[in-house]
Amino acid sequence: MNIGILQFAPRLGHVEENLRTIAAMLRGRKFDLAVLPELATTGYNFADRRAAWESAEDRRGNSFATFAELAAVSGGAIVWGIAEKTGRKLYNSAVLTTPEGDHHFYRKTHLFFREKLLFDPGNTGFRVVEWRKVRIGVMICFDWIFPEAARTLALMDCQLLAHPANLVLPYCQEAMITRSLENRIFCITANRIGRETTRGRVVRFTGRSQITGPDGRRLLRFGRTEKAFKAVKITPRAADTKRVNRWNDLFADRRPDWYGV
Repeated sequence: MNIGILQFAPRLGHVEENLRTIAAMLRGRKFDLAVLPELATTGYNFADRRAAWESAEDRRGNSFATFAELAAVSGGAIVWGIAEKTGRKLYNSAVLTTPEGDHHFYRKTHLFFREKLLFDPGNTGFRVVEWRKVRIGVMICFDWIFPEAARTLALMDCQLLAHPANLVLPYCQEAMITRSLENRIFCITANRIGRETTRGRVVRFTGRSQITGPDGRRLLRFGRTEKAFKAVKITPRAADTKRVNRWNDLFADRRPDWYGV
């Protein structure tokens, strides 16, 4: 599979402009799976819940039609971040859109810092979507710090973990090496760049999007301020074996009867 990441700086509250930027960066690209940052259509540093709500969309929003078209033209699936509203609920969500026009939702389980003032806690749980015989799991940004998130997806036979992010701390990119190693899966962390200032509150993003393999090697890495789309070819079935040597298998050797508290 040809796996890509789009790293850029969404403009806060300017959904249509962000969609045009994304479309221009993906135009003419061929990929099997592309992963975009968290809240790629809206930006991140909202003043309050009302501001987030004004930028949010439901399933009838233009973003869904745009990504369905981009996926169809490219022939690949796209994982992208959105502020999703449904009823009176507002979620920090990621959507897996396929060329066939299907949208699979994941709502962020672990909200970070001021996100708790803006969004409702996710209620989808972790899911694995099988698409073209490849098993794709999704988590969002701060989910990374909870090893149970990636492990749950791995125990569901996830091969590729798509990880949209708006990272502001310096730890995640290194930690995702461990997430790949301990689960023997591919991890695709799509971060954003730039900074946003709202009411004097400045948020700076760390860039350095990356793809790590089941052996912990970085297969692709961006710079801190790089605006680009990059892709690399991988073999998803490399994530199917959990064996690390002649005697040890990461999953067969688990002893969950001793893991209770």
